[in-house]
Amino acid sequence: MRNTKKKFGMVLSAAVLLLAACGGDESTSTKSTTAKSDEKEVFNIGVTQIVEHPSLNAAFDGFQKAIEDAGLEVEYKKENAQNDNSLNSTIANDLVSSGVDLIFANSTPSAQAVAALTEDIPIVFTSVTNAVDAELVDSMESPGGNVTGTVDTHPDAIPNTIAFFKNELGAKNVGMVFNAGEQNSRSSVDAVKEEMAKVGLNVIEASVSTSAEVKQATESLIGKVDSLYIITDNTVVSALESVVDVANEHKLPMMVGEFDSVKRGGLGAYGFEFYDIGYEAGEMAVKILKGENTPADLPVQYPQNLKFVLNKNTVDALGIEVKDEWESEFAE
Repeated sequence: MRNTKKKFGMVLSAAVLLLAACGGDESTSTKSTTAKSDEKEVFNIGVTQIVEHPSLNAAFDGFQKAIEDAGLEVEYKKENAQNDNSLNSTIANDLVSSGVDLIFANSTPSAQAVAALTEDIPIVFTSVTNAVDAELVDSMESPGGNVTGTVDTHPDAIPNTIAFFKNELGAKNVGMVFNAGEQNSRSSVDAVKEEMAKVGLNVIEASVSTSAEVKQATESLIGKVDSLYIITDNTVVSALESVVDVANEHKLPMMVGEFDSVKRGGLGAYGFEFYDIGYEAGEMAVKILKGENTPADLPVQYPQNLKFVLNKNTVDALGIEVKDEWESEFAE
């Protein structure tokens, strides 16, 4: 009888221990599930940039700040093609095959390369001059696919710059150095030529294919032009100091396409901060990653804040009188 009770007690104790253990597992499991549900989703963003220069770098800084301000957890896979078209294609293949959640394409060639490879991964671009001509979107208002973003030209920027050349600088023959192989640049130069012809100004072109050719191309314009206009061409802007040196040596006023080029020695620009268009692109990316919008229903945006900025040292060196009606400010 004692043995039976003893055995029964042992069985009962084992059962209690088993139930306690099961209860412990359930508690641990619940805690584990709760912890897992509290974890923030981490998004993977691929970044492709055609070349290293201050404007594009500022655009990426702005993009990252918008993501940070939105409170998203993001891991970046950043690649830079160093202005090498072959490497640009390789980077595009790598990012698309890696299955990232979104691709940030910083320049026209970068955006074109990834857009040609995927219709599924959302692509947000910036530092693109004409998204329609580059065949990235159907229209500014209705992109129509998996691509949208912000452009780096304001509708009033070119007309205002041309008016300044004619009315304030008294220019007649304007030299333009650019990479004719970059669709972004070819489109801009053609637009400038068309607008300048309307007011009786001539454009004299000098094309390059690499940054190493920029200084020689600029020197080839000496004696043929009375001023220079450097647009947002990645190849030329990456070697802008070469153009500045030639312009300074020959006292040629040089208008540029954005503020970083003003800070680096350009006379002035009707432009905007590349940081701002990068930030605006980042805001679009946030909406896409959160599932609030798709690229197809997010219109491509122009820069929001256009202003006229001058380089004081260049103004003084050229002996230009700054007029109140210009409503300008000096670059910091």
